[in-house]
Amino acid sequence: MASDLTKMIDLVIREKGLDRQVLISTLEESVRAAARKKFGLEYDLEVSFNEELGEIEVFEFKEVVEVVTNENLQIYIEDAQKIDPECILGDSLGNKMETGKLGRIAAQSAKQVIMQRLKEVERDVIYDDFKDRHGEIVNGIVLRFNRGSIIVNLGKTEGELPAKEQVPNESYKQGDRIRAYVLDVKQFSRGPQIILSRTHPNFVSTLFENEVPEISEGIIRIVQVSREPGSRTKIAVSSKDADVDPVGACVGMKGRRVQAIVQELRGEKIDIVTWDPDAAKFICNALSPAEIVRVIVDEDHHSMEVVVPDDQLSLAIGKKGQNVRLAARLTGWRLDVIGENRYNQTLKEGYTSLLGVQGMTPQLAMNLYEYGLRSAKDLSEETLSDLLSIDGMTEATGEKLLENAKMSVKDAQNATSEPEEQDEDLENPDAEISDE
Repeated sequence: MASDLTKMIDLVIREKGLDRQVLISTLEESVRAAARKKFGLEYDLEVSFNEELGEIEVFEFKEVVEVVTNENLQIYIEDAQKIDPECILGDSLGNKMETGKLGRIAAQSAKQVIMQRLKEVERDVIYDDFKDRHGEIVNGIVLRFNRGSIIVNLGKTEGELPAKEQVPNESYKQGDRIRAYVLDVKQFSRGPQIILSRTHPNFVSTLFENEVPEISEGIIRIVQVSREPGSRTKIAVSSKDADVDPVGACVGMKGRRVQAIVQELRGEKIDIVTWDPDAAKFICNALSPAEIVRVIVDEDHHSMEVVVPDDQLSLAIGKKGQNVRLAARLTGWRLDVIGENRYNQTLKEGYTSLLGVQGMTPQLAMNLYEYGLRSAKDLSEETLSDLLSIDGMTEATGEKLLENAKMSVKDAQNATSEPEEQDEDLENPDAEISDE
């Protein structure tokens, strides 16, 4: 039959999830510390757990000698042979001690060592368990609130949801169930600290991974996520299988999959767009549901000018610029969204300024326009070597046009700045109102 100690060991292993050998080593260490406290450091003691008897055994070892100089470490050969007739000089003779002789103070010391060691082992087990769960979503129950943070019961341990990782329009009370993303796991002397988040973009992507089988199977890939927690999220997806629509798979039949995620995010809007290796096409997808008329790409400044119909301008920009802001984060490009009428007016003004450069001909202006120089300002910033690659351009003509373009731009700037030198109130009758 199992001893009481063996039953206790098995019970602790089941409840705490500790390794059996670690627990036994802890018990041996605690009894060894108690024995040292009772008898002192001079004794040669050995502590081990006897599996058959189910008890901790303490053995005192002494060297067999003819002349004893230290009674704690040595024994006369005559006395030793009474215990073991076969022992000889130089042997180390072990004698089992009664653990009951350790005393109350030593027993308390053993208990303290056991409790301390069990706490340390339990902390290590929890840390080892959660360090590999970084990036996962965990379920918990709101336990309490601490300086703006929400302390969450995760079962074996607690997690912290800091104020900065909480969605602004969400509120919880004690006992509420909560799901969160494991943002970080840190090990401290007092135990592991598990940092949770509900605002991180990966929280949304992990929700999609859990909800959409095609993502977990690797058929659909989440390329990028941009998010304003509690308000709106844009997620770009692509498919390795041409027969699988990435957006449709994420939305699900009758929108069930995405609605489950929206419900978890408490109504946060989610735009699922198709990723495209062509940056301009990707931008068009990212700005949905707005229609795009034209995209002008500026590789040098990594920016794009996006032209939309005038009636789509507010839709493309979004409330307080949210749609275009999220699209810019999603694509990594700086975006400038303008209406079609304004764009056409800007083109017309630019072409007019190009024709106004002294020495310019309509045909030459058209060639420059097709080359990408849409205004006198664009021409003034160009180099002569680049101009020579344009049809009908000679070195002499190019030098003259560059000089005249710079003069034209300078004259235009001076004309614009002249009203500022006059009395502001005379030139701008609404100045006083606008100042208010």
